[in-house]
Amino acid sequence: MTRRFMTPVRSPGSIRRFVLWVLLGACALLLTSGCAGSRAVGPVPQLFVGAPGGVTHQVQPQETLWSIGRQYGVSYREIMRANGLTDPRQLSTGQVLTIPQPLPSALSKVPVPLYPNPRWTHIVIHHSATTFGSARQIDRWHRRKGFTKGLGYHFVIDNGTSGRGDGQIEASRRWLRQQEGAHCNAAGMNDHGIGICLVGNFTSRPPSAAQLEALIALVEYLRAYYHIPKDHVLRHRDVPGKATECPGDRFPWAEVRAHLK
Repeated sequence: MTRRFMTPVRSPGSIRRFVLWVLLGACALLLTSGCAGSRAVGPVPQLFVGAPGGVTHQVQPQETLWSIGRQYGVSYREIMRANGLTDPRQLSTGQVLTIPQPLPSALSKVPVPLYPNPRWTHIVIHHSATTFGSARQIDRWHRRKGFTKGLGYHFVIDNGTSGRGDGQIEASRRWLRQQEGAHCNAAGMNDHGIGICLVGNFTSRPPSAAQLEALIALVEYLRAYYHIPKDHVLRHRDVPGKATECPGDRFPWAEVRAHLK
């Protein structure tokens, strides 16, 4: 017996729905082409890093030159020229880009992403108690200690070692995902305190001038956005119920407090 294969007859409505799905799929493909590889982390995965006197940006999954340029008010073509790029698809996750002449705003001095979130009521300042380091290195150290989500701080301010600039600010994935910290388990600070760690051992020497400048700028930036009172900015040692010397006796706490508005 000969079988006849018939093309099913579709109604006009079903054809329109089919065409719509095809168009939506094509749009999604266009939007994801030319992005840094790997899977996205969070809804808008971004990691901004900056240093006094200049701004750099570390590329995160799914970012494009256009989206990066938009954050800084710079044309993607300018970013390409500044970094010697000839193809906008050359981006790779983790790549560090120089941002030429960003807009003269707070973002050019403290280029970190902010998210509406009522949980953040305090800021807690730490030191790494090491002479060198970066967010990536501290992340490895914390994972070895059993921190399943890695780096326990929300921000790291570098001291010019481990390939980072002196006073450079790094935002962690905890911050990008708006997750609780793993930097202070007393007084609920992991849940509602923004953890900032300065690389250095301030029991023996104070932080650099660039680190202090970056810290004050970052703290004021976060305070203004999240309406955090001045007395809710604490050293780790000031948190009730926590016995620690962090961030060390050489940390110039009085100087920092004097610069907070």
